Amino acid sequence: MTRVYLDHNATMPLRPEARAAMVAAMTTGGNASAVHAEGRAARRMIEEARQSVADLVGGDPRCVTFTSGGSEAAATLLAPDFAGVTGKGPFARLIVSAIEHSCVLAGGRFVPEAVSLCPATAEGVIDLARLDVLLAGGGPALVAVMAANNETGVIQPVAAVAALCRAHGAALVVDAVQALGKLPLSMADLGCDALFVSAHKIGGPAGVGAIITASEAVSFPPLVRGGGQEGRRRAGTENLAGIASFGAAARAVAAEAGEGARLAALRDRLEAGLAALVPDIRVVAAGLDRLPNTSLTLHPGREGETLTIALDLAGIAVSTGSACSSGKVAPSHVLAAMGISPREARSALRISLGWTTTSAEIDQFLAAYAAHVKTGAARAA
Repeated sequence: MTRVYLDHNATMPLRPEARAAMVAAMTTGGNASAVHAEGRAARRMIEEARQSVADLVGGDPRCVTFTSGGSEAAATLLAPDFAGVTGKGPFARLIVSAIEHSCVLAGGRFVPEAVSLCPATAEGVIDLARLDVLLAGGGPALVAVMAANNETGVIQPVAAVAALCRAHGAALVVDAVQALGKLPLSMADLGCDALFVSAHKIGGPAGVGAIITASEAVSFPPLVRGGGQEGRRRAGTENLAGIASFGAAARAVAAEAGEGARLAALRDRLEAGLAALVPDIRVVAAGLDRLPNTSLTLHPGREGETLTIALDLAGIAVSTGSACSSGKVAPSHVLAAMGISPREARSALRISLGWTTTSAEIDQFLAAYAAHVKTGAARAA
């Protein structure tokens, strides 16, 4: 059986360029903090990767700090002592949207009582009117909002959020983990003070991510302390192989002209195929701006977990939602925030495409889904 992988939002398969860079880094044998030739070679790999990651978001490589991933980056940035572009801070409170990833909902280094949830609309977009009220209801706040949702794919109005933050003397941190490589990103256009990303969401390795600040004036207290690595912003010997691989994946993404349009066309054909098979299937946020690779569908009368298992047995890898929440009995907090009932939420299936996805794989998915529906109908009869 040739398997079809349609769970790219959970993690993307490692790109050949990223694999080659990782192998090359593993054979370098130097510590980037050393002054000898081997150390300088390692340092050069890290700085090349820093430039490549910065280029993907229109950032300054001097403002890139490598971390072990998105979760560490969120825990680092979400701190009362975060200092924004205009020196804003310290902050006594944190505001996050109700549809954020669990690493942001955890609140970083803020005490739970200092964290406020901003509701989302029924379309899965942060409620800007409620955010305005929350920002006006206390002292300066640190705000955390994702660029695009990892489950629904809905693109968030980050620039509008940033404008509200500026009006209220707040600072803004953006989770760009799912948006990286799928949307054009610009630090200037977003208007945020900092954002964070993760390598394995663009075909790099797991275990490496990055913080990118809007300027060198933005600062945050280090979460990992000790040595002077990463400009004293993150201690510990750098993950050379991971960082070099991240840089290679970033360069590969930057060279993919037209990839977003290709994936959007495949996604739309998949959704049309599902609707033809079962007309009552609902595509969440179908009319909104979404990531071109993401489709979250609700399947009335069916359990998403059952569908996932059946498709897995047929050689298709999909998910019921965020991989970080898999195995939990509770329905998606994202769908709950959108007002979708627990019963409907349990019927969810997330299908996410990526650089390996082909038209033939969409056909294989639809054929497997049709076979499952036919089998279910025969059993019911």
